[in-house]
Amino acid sequence: LQGPIAARQLVAAALAADDGAGKPVLAVTATGREADELTASLGALLGRGRVADFPSWETLPHERLSPRADTVGRRLEVLHRLKTGDDSLRVVVATVRSLIQPMAPGLGSLKPIDLVVGEEEPFEELLERLVELAYTRVDMVEKRGEFAVRGGILDLFGPTAQHPVRVEFWGDEVSEIRAFAVSDQRSLPGEIPRVTAPPCRELLLTGPVKEKAAELAKTYEADAHLAEMLTKLADGIPVEGMEALIPVLCEGELELLTDAMPIGAHVLLTDPEKIRARAADLVRTGQEFLEASWTTAAAGGQAPIDLGASAYRGLDEIASHAQDTKRAWWTLTQLTTEDPDVLRVSVEAAPSYRGELDRAMTDLRAHTASGGTAVLVVAGQGTASRAVE
Repeated sequence: LQGPIAARQLVAAALAADDGAGKPVLAVTATGREADELTASLGALLGRGRVADFPSWETLPHERLSPRADTVGRRLEVLHRLKTGDDSLRVVVATVRSLIQPMAPGLGSLKPIDLVVGEEEPFEELLERLVELAYTRVDMVEKRGEFAVRGGILDLFGPTAQHPVRVEFWGDEVSEIRAFAVSDQRSLPGEIPRVTAPPCRELLLTGPVKEKAAELAKTYEADAHLAEMLTKLADGIPVEGMEALIPVLCEGELELLTDAMPIGAHVLLTDPEKIRARAADLVRTGQEFLEASWTTAAAGGQAPIDLGASAYRGLDEIASHAQDTKRAWWTLTQLTTEDPDVLRVSVEAAPSYRGELDRAMTDLRAHTASGGTAVLVVAGQGTASRAVE
């Protein structure tokens, strides 16, 4: 597609519309700021519940640093909606960083915790489930991904929640759910009928994962830091940066974001030139990180653990894989071309006046004089009254 980048929300909305392609769309941007802007624009066009932002990790795949709990929670919520066939989700917006980073298999199948007032939930099993989903048990909840227990009261701070909630149980029945403030631990006004809490990590310490960690701890016992890390994981203790070990601890082949989209979905790259340059930078940075570990080994250190499977993939590889798995691949470029196969979007970007009021009014008068209609949008009532005058 050829057209202004300003038309990206219109193109994505048209592809996702029932009278358009009628298939879910994965809209890809170069940066997180562009993804936020596109998500907001599409939310205004389609409805907020029909558009989801899929955030990227704040870390490199091989760094021994964990992504934030809220980032993981938002990612897993989107993957779960895709896996369960949520027809209301029409557009997923992601950065190129998310597009080219492989993920652990089966993330969309991870079931969040769902508590409903009036329904029963075995209390002890719930606490075990929270630990399995990488929540941390504490004395007082202060951060996302934490929970605390006092008698039959559960304080829970989900990774995507604005406030933690206090869930009161009568035996195994959920009797009341209220939000509370972290600062003074006091309940906030109003009752909540339901609360959903997704997992806090993309690597969960299941039985097979702990067994694999114990096996690798013996293999790499000469690397004190890695061996300690693996030993803790084998004992079921989450550690910072454990997600870097996804390629060696998870069974099965890693998945791409395009694999999570339904068959027949459309992938739309907005501003492909900028996206391609960003993808190349990410691949190069990730490769340099891996090469540094092998340089250390060549100098006499132990051969590093092989984490290459989680490295950023090249954009051409992603495009080929998407098309081979029956996902359409579109680009929206502002570069002109004479290629007859390129569809041209009949939209022009609105001029940016940047304070040039006289030029704006001149163009407005010319437009209305030629029979056109204009809508002037301003910030408030006072500004609107002055504009009319």
